[in-house]
Amino acid sequence: MKVAICGAGKVGSYIAADLQRAGHDVLVIEKDVDLVVRMQPTLDVSWYVADACEMSSLAETGIAECEVVVAATGEDQVNLVISLLAKQEFAVPRVVARVNHPKNHWLFNESWGVDVAVSTPHLLTALVEEAVSVGSLVQLLQFEGGDASLVEVTLADDSPAAGKTIAELGTPRDASIVALVRERKLLVPRGDTVIQAGDEVLALVTTESEDDLKALLIG
Repeated sequence: MKVAICGAGKVGSYIAADLQRAGHDVLVIEKDVDLVVRMQPTLDVSWYVADACEMSSLAETGIAECEVVVAATGEDQVNLVISLLAKQEFAVPRVVARVNHPKNHWLFNESWGVDVAVSTPHLLTALVEEAVSVGSLVQLLQFEGGDASLVEVTLADDSPAAGKTIAELGTPRDASIVALVRERKLLVPRGDTVIQAGDEVLALVTTESEDDLKALLIG
């Protein structure tokens, strides 16, 4: 997979190194020449010195051939411009954007070309809630501009889903239970899998189906 990462700071360079080790074709775009000179010997990826907010510069990098673009700079306004250009001008299939300031998270949606917005404070909050909450639906990650989410709930003893199979549960059409964690073991659910109190249920939901699934799992 060919991935372009815009921004070679600590976040961007770490992502680039991880993806390179995983065997992906990684292109890093960074406008700071001095930073590129320092980083090149330590990171064996393709480098391009350019301003990722300028369409002509992006075109020269070959970004149109990438399957994924990651806007990973330390400025939200820059990441939004990169995302918009990548999606609208170069038709990149998947755009992932870093959210630096939590209050700007609402801007990172499909109207700006963002498929997945990653906000560290929101992720930390979700992980804390996931660790301590029982009987509460916790949003772990948003997809497709916020229209779809990965959610988690640890079933309480009085959950209406306890003792039912996946098939009996009657999951909404636009939702899918993708995994159960029981006694620290991951279970891939099937139609005849019986849900138990204490299970951690992970599900993909749309905005429209979230309340219906919540009613089934929590009551």
